[in-house]
Amino acid sequence: MRAVISKAEIESEVVSRFATAFKLPEKSPIAVVSTGILEVDSLTGGLPRGAITEIFGSASSGRTSLMISALVYATTHEEVCVLIDTNDTFDPNSAAKAGLNLDRLLWIRCAANVEHAFKATDLLLQGGGFGIVVLDIGDVVGTDARRIISSWWYRFRRVVENTPTALLVIAEDSCVRSCASLALRLNLEVDVWSSVSQTSDPEIFHGLSLVTPQPNTNPTHSNLISSMQLQVSLKKPVHLGAGEAQFHAQAQ
Repeated sequence: MRAVISKAEIESEVVSRFATAFKLPEKSPIAVVSTGILEVDSLTGGLPRGAITEIFGSASSGRTSLMISALVYATTHEEVCVLIDTNDTFDPNSAAKAGLNLDRLLWIRCAANVEHAFKATDLLLQGGGFGIVVLDIGDVVGTDARRIISSWWYRFRRVVENTPTALLVIAEDSCVRSCASLALRLNLEVDVWSSVSQTSDPEIFHGLSLVTPQPNTNPTHSNLISSMQLQVSLKKPVHLGAGEAQFHAQAQ
């Protein structure tokens, strides 16, 4: 009987018996759904399926524009989506003009009842089969949203994991906390306004009809927003690469 066994022989014997224990599990690529905005997709890779994405920002920060864009992409790629509209602020006419297929959208109106909105979200996630489920609490005051008990978010995260559904939470301030796999903060950088009426009497010059611009004497409340430049900041996950992107939203 040999008295000495080399280290190489011991390692060879262990590997031959327990080879699978030394193999690192391969990480499968995370399934995502596009936001429909190239700049945001380049920053985030898309909205992760089987996880919660939190989009937050103040009013007019672009959070609704980003939500509509994601729904437009999903509903025009044969996916059925859900919008839980807590405060009944969704405008289906504007969304349809933006390209959203309303035949593939389930719209739940909750008349400002937050409890009903969360129960509806839970029920629909349990049912499954949706590409994107949006919980819009953007018009709930930030301090109230942060008081929502964490057990709701943990429940949603558990229910949605290992499913093809992307749960999207729209809020004024960050409230999902650690249960969110992706968190984006939006800010308004530049807004462009146009007057309701900028016409004036034409002048004739070499046979061409020209319109001479006139000073805008309309009150400010009669102006319409034309377009916005928005900034999106990646708050989670944190990495050393680019953490911000800009995109434009055109008024419908």
